[in-house]
Amino acid sequence: MNFPNRVQIIDVGPRDGLQNEKQPVPAAVKIELVHRLQQAGLTEIEVTSFVSPKWVPQMGDNAEVMAGITRQPGVHYSVLVPNLKGWEAAVASKPDEIVVFGAASEAFSQKNINCSIAESIERFAPVVEAALAAGIRVRGAMSCTVGCPYEGEVAPERVGMLAGLMKGIGVQRVDVADTIGVGTPIKVQRAIEATLAHFDIDQVSGHFHDTYGQALSNTYAALELGIWNFQSSVAGLGGCPYAKGATGNVATEDLVYLLQGLGIPTGIDLDRLVDAGAYISAALGRKPNSRVATAILNKRN
Repeated sequence: MNFPNRVQIIDVGPRDGLQNEKQPVPAAVKIELVHRLQQAGLTEIEVTSFVSPKWVPQMGDNAEVMAGITRQPGVHYSVLVPNLKGWEAAVASKPDEIVVFGAASEAFSQKNINCSIAESIERFAPVVEAALAAGIRVRGAMSCTVGCPYEGEVAPERVGMLAGLMKGIGVQRVDVADTIGVGTPIKVQRAIEATLAHFDIDQVSGHFHDTYGQALSNTYAALELGIWNFQSSVAGLGGCPYAKGATGNVATEDLVYLLQGLGIPTGIDLDRLVDAGAYISAALGRKPNSRVATAILNKRN
């Protein structure tokens, strides 16, 4: 197998994982989660988003969380930014990277951000320009790259079109996201191949939700293409407010266990990661949504 010789994981639990929680999660808990993730060896963490609290109340403490983190050298902290107003708020928190977002589905774009794909790119162009001028990296999250809750299956050509638009406004790297977790290995590979027509292999990451239990299979399929950047969520946190029934991201614990089994280094301490997942799950009043964490915690007991 032509697997990569290392894998870089971005844990999106503090942002993508918690944004859809109905109960308020205190800023102190979010800060502690970030600290535990970096202690476990995560070197990229998606911390929060600067979306209006009217739309995503869970992220209303964004500035407080960013200010409360004890930053470690070598760890990169990213935040989601929806528009110029969000960028102006975010830049004061000194993120290492901002994340802009677009969908490969017109219907999802309208439901998610009330505009067309073309309009979303137009909206993000000045945000990307401002970030790059400030020396802050820019990542583009491409949602619904294999399936949409409103349109059904999404053609690879749509993914390629979105990737090209993002490249055109200066986005430096992109996530190929199976937002609703309907993807299968062949479909995911086609979406990635469409993206690779516009971005180098080092600039593409996989972001797979596990609604249909395919996230690890899809990760394996991405590895076969040489993808070495992946996003996951500690304890399998997450869901999408605009995709009914979609479950969380693939659990970081499960992803790390798979990679360890393939002999691919991640730099992450699995035991400490399980502890981080157990911490946030306890704060939310439930068990970790990770098969590996459950097995390890049961074994400890």
